[in-house]
Amino acid sequence: MQINKDYANFNLLMVVTIQVVKNKNESPSSLIRRFTKRVQESGVVKTAKGRRYKTRNISEYKKKKNTLRRITKRATVERLKRLGKSLNVLRKR
Repeated sequence: MQINKDYANFNLLMVVTIQVVKNKNESPSSLIRRFTKRVQESGVVKTAKGRRYKTRNISEYKKKKNTLRRITKRATVERLKRLGKSLNVLRKR
């Protein structure tokens, strides 16, 4: 198994070469099974799926904005509760 690491566009790209040689008197299905096992052990599929479904980090601005929105909504709900008003007005559909 040979692992080469190259850097391109500040992203880490891993090139993994997995090679399986057929043994004497080995069936094709067992060869494929051995290859599949080597691929799973190398973690190629796991890292590829991890990159595929990775979500972007939320920016500091958005975090602050969402926090302020939550605080104002909580304050509004508390004020309406004290006044004895209906809370159904705040719910979005």
